[in-house]
Amino acid sequence: MPRLVRQGRYLTVVPWRGERTAIMFVGLMPAAVYFWYGAHGQLGADPVNVFERWLGLWAVRFLLLGLFVTPLRVMVGSNLLRYRRTFGLLAFWYACMHVATYVVLDQRGDMGVLLQDITHRPFLMLGFAAFLLLLPLAVTSNDWSIRRLGRWWGRLHRFVYIIAVLVAVHFLMAFKTYNMTSISYAGALVLLVLWRGWHMWRRHTTMRMA
Repeated sequence: MPRLVRQGRYLTVVPWRGERTAIMFVGLMPAAVYFWYGAHGQLGADPVNVFERWLGLWAVRFLLLGLFVTPLRVMVGSNLLRYRRTFGLLAFWYACMHVATYVVLDQRGDMGVLLQDITHRPFLMLGFAAFLLLLPLAVTSNDWSIRRLGRWWGRLHRFVYIIAVLVAVHFLMAFKTYNMTSISYAGALVLLVLWRGWHMWRRHTTMRMA
């Protein structure tokens, strides 16, 4: 079972067998629950829309968790870095299900209608752009890619901050009227991106002055 130990000034979770598999399993449970609700007619009058939005919301939640790992380590001293890729993969899988629901269930696979929708609705353009940028990050979220790409792996995965901004705007625009859910999640994404930019600038300035 997981436990915390102090290593220097950081609190680190001791690795345990099957931890990432367990996190993935638990992380995908909400999708299974919503699918069960949908199969039993418990998602209201517009089940496809509800299912699609909930999947998108969970994609945002796991994206936030992945982005929050570094600030948590810097400000609190809790080192959860090795779970960051797992959170990122969960965000990707929920994004895949979100997009698949839109393409297959909402648009019924009609490519003509789909292309018309994407090219004429800005929030869909942003959402698909974020999803396309997320693809190479998910494909390279493994130890082999880290060894193979070297320093380029870190540079590639910095695209997550661009993705976060695109997702924040997409999430806001997806609602016809602003509400606390859309504002709070989009605001949290933007704040984490701004924090990361400030932290990198501060670290670069400190290194130059040293």
